[in-house]
Amino acid sequence: MQFNEAIDLVGKVIDTAGVAAMVVGALLAAVRALMGAARHQPGIYRQFRQQLGRSILLGLELLVAADIIRTVAVTPTLENVLVLALIVAIRTFLSFSLELEITGRWPWQKEPETQ
Repeated sequence: MQFNEAIDLVGKVIDTAGVAAMVVGALLAAVRALMGAARHQPGIYRQFRQQLGRSILLGLELLVAADIIRTVAVTPTLENVLVLALIVAIRTFLSFSLELEITGRWPWQKEPETQ
């Protein structure tokens, strides 16, 4: 196996892990939400959204890592780097939006002090 093939395989494995993180996280969040709804647990919708958002964030991070590995190590052409930059910018925007949705604050803001 040559270097490019090995790096491409690593990228595909990390891509698969990213998709798996989203799918498994969504399924676990749904199961927990259904169990909580059956017990009439308060705030179950908010918990479901937070758990789903966390799994999507993890999946996005893994997908970005795979794109970076493949682009930088295998085919570092200007066109591929520009496409990677656009993908990373879009996924970063999504990550920030999800973080705001999950925690109610931007990633660079301090957590509110508890009294």
